Amino acid sequence: MGITHFVVKFKHIARSANGRQTGPEPVNPGSNPGLAAMKNKSYSYQDRKGLMPISWEKFHGLCKSLAIATSKFNPDIVLGIARGGLYPATLISHLLQKELYPIRLSRRVNDIVRYQHPVWFVTIPGSIKGKRVLVVDEICDSGETLNLVKNEALKMGAIEVKSAVLYSHKKGKDIPDFIGLITNKLILNPWDREILKDGKYIFHPEYVDALKTQNIQPEESLLLGIKPESLAKEL
Repeated sequence: MGITHFVVKFKHIARSANGRQTGPEPVNPGSNPGLAAMKNKSYSYQDRKGLMPISWEKFHGLCKSLAIATSKFNPDIVLGIARGGLYPATLISHLLQKELYPIRLSRRVNDIVRYQHPVWFVTIPGSIKGKRVLVVDEICDSGETLNLVKNEALKMGAIEVKSAVLYSHKKGKDIPDFIGLITNKLILNPWDREILKDGKYIFHPEYVDALKTQNIQPEESLLLGIKPESLAKEL
């Protein structure tokens, strides 16, 4: 496939009951040296300078601004790129009262970087044909993911495609049509700052490593301070 040491094995594309396609199944990393080498690899954060924690209030405010801006485009459909992009895509689709279709292409599997380039897992629905489409993601770095989605949507018959992101790094700012924030700082999202490990919530290890590249300690003050609520029912 032209990617040295990185081979993605595409199996037959299956169709679910509603006609949507599911993307290629990832190869077992043990079956390929290139994939195995990436098993525990994270993104590089060497270019991040400074820190920008995002609160839920800030997130909501950015989504409201993006909704106002994208309403002028008046999309028929919102495509939210899972996983992080579903947070802004869901809220923006509610604010615009437009249908939301989740899609997924990523370098990650189970939160671990496994591929050198984005791989399709959940593809674009055929219902975009003849429609104006708004693609929403969390962040734009190189713009590779947004370009892949835009090109595929146009191939499938969308009449116009625009993209919106919460954040963009400076090198990728020319790719999205709508951007909430442009920064090279390390962004701490409100939804993935903590993970559940052995029954306890801890600082996401990837953020911990990213903070260390700037000699910043992962202090508790950087977390949101939200405690779990008592459930009304559980097994």
